[in-house]
Amino acid sequence: MKKFLIVVDMQNDFVDGALGSQQAVEIVPAAVKKIKEFDGEIFVTYDTHFDDYLQTSEGKKLPVPHCIKGSHGWELNKDIKTALADKSFTEVEKHTFGSVKLPKLIEQAAGKEDLSIELIGLCTDICVVSNALVLKASFPEVPIIVDSACCAGVTSEKHEAALETMRSCQIDIL
Repeated sequence: MKKFLIVVDMQNDFVDGALGSQQAVEIVPAAVKKIKEFDGEIFVTYDTHFDDYLQTSEGKKLPVPHCIKGSHGWELNKDIKTALADKSFTEVEKHTFGSVKLPKLIEQAAGKEDLSIELIGLCTDICVVSNALVLKASFPEVPIIVDSACCAGVTSEKHEAALETMRSCQIDIL
């Protein structure tokens, strides 16, 4: 069985930057441990925006410039980057919450083998849940797992609500 780990948006702006939080900072060590110990293929998503962010639909609803491509905030958190240094991984830039490209890349990497998919990252209630649901819709018979100790939401309440939504959609929560 091929195992895949999806590291969702562990970028500076979501950890301790423009949209960072104490909860996000606190999950970094657990995410680092998960990455280092993971034996399988890794995909790393990057929330990616440009200088026109405030004119986009998202920017009008969340007027906080973040993850502007090429900026410090767009880069991976330094501890996550270090954990990935000895690993082979595929980077996936996405311009919205969930990546429609990710399932296609996983399907290509898996070939005909059975697979399982685990997600970690930020933010539980926005990009983690979006990607988990896209993956569940694309692979309804594949185990989709979210490690809640390696995720943080915008608030603790929203983190818990997103976990409950994913449970309702038959995504396994660790």
